[in-house]
Amino acid sequence: MHHFPDASAVVRALSPDEPVILNRPHAAARAARFFVEKFPGKSLYAVKANPSPALLRVLWDAGITHFDVASIAEVRLVRATLPAAVLCFMHPVKTASAITEAYKVHGVRTFSLDTHEELEKIVAATRNEDGTGAEDLSLCVRLRVSSDHSKLSLAAKFGVDLVDAAPLLQATRQVADALGICFHVGSQAMTPFAYVQALERVRAAIVDAAVTVDIIDVGGGFPSIYPGMEPPPLEDFFAAIHRASESLPISYSSELWCEPGRALCAEYNSMVVKVEKRRGDELYINDGAYGALFDAAHVGWVFPVKLLRDEADTDEAEFSFFGPTCDDMDYMEGPFMLPADTRAGDFIEIGMLGAYGAAMRTAFNGFGQGVTVEAADEPMASQYYGDRRDPRVTDNVVSLR
Repeated sequence: MHHFPDASAVVRALSPDEPVILNRPHAAARAARFFVEKFPGKSLYAVKANPSPALLRVLWDAGITHFDVASIAEVRLVRATLPAAVLCFMHPVKTASAITEAYKVHGVRTFSLDTHEELEKIVAATRNEDGTGAEDLSLCVRLRVSSDHSKLSLAAKFGVDLVDAAPLLQATRQVADALGICFHVGSQAMTPFAYVQALERVRAAIVDAAVTVDIIDVGGGFPSIYPGMEPPPLEDFFAAIHRASESLPISYSSELWCEPGRALCAEYNSMVVKVEKRRGDELYINDGAYGALFDAAHVGWVFPVKLLRDEADTDEAEFSFFGPTCDDMDYMEGPFMLPADTRAGDFIEIGMLGAYGAAMRTAFNGFGQGVTVEAADEPMASQYYGDRRDPRVTDNVVSLR
């Protein structure tokens, strides 16, 4: 893989007609060390956010040893890439064959569920050859919680409602060596209160079920920084989770888990695109809705952008993007703030694409090609520099006299 100091050097050296993905291994390693050192429990990387084998190895080398996998394909990928990794199959709806292969071939012992039917499926799929049940299962019951404090909801598809949780927890306790409760507050949670609120629901579930719980898994949702979205420092999230979990009625031997995806990989990738045409405030670029900019098109996500030209207009303007395919849906509204004189032939770096960006690229219309390189500079924004001002602090001075 070619190495460059930054995106501008990529343009000077390659003048690429296809999009170029820039990997920043040092940024992903820094994020991993941050979670390993500061989260008050165990951190599992949510592989779906970016399943790049190169990234998986970076995270492993930085101390991430547990991985949240959501399909048998992810199980196979991580096991082949990291033979010693601990895999946790955290998708609540799985095929029986996927469970059997994960358990008997790949050594997976942790599974999530949110129905009695899924519990029965797991028990049946992991039976020993003599018909006896497995005695080494860690089973996490997924509880439905609010996504009100997150930018993308994950409250509709999975999770048992609180009113139905007690019988499922009791039934799971009977067959699990370790019983867990897991949840997901939604992607890009913008306040630690999202986790506090969810853990209060966990408290109610434990009290109603009157069971011993060994694992509390607060899931993902930890935020990164994007234009118009600057959350509190991650230390605030960790502290709130620690306080709320410490007050739960669980044994002292229980474990606290989390499943960061975006927070570990958002800063890993950026992308260089070329402007093929300008029409008013619309720029036609060579990647889009069917490529790494899926979120920009389909959920209106705004990514940071930078014009890669030395001399440019100092005044900025709001732009929207069209991608390269022949589909009208290949449109990213933005607004993306760029110099007002941005024009055809220019190159733009789009940052913070490590989470779901590179992972969502397709070959629709024959596009989606291009090279991947490494860049040595810093990502456009970071939760991990250590010098970020707390956004809640103001310059207001109140006299005490």
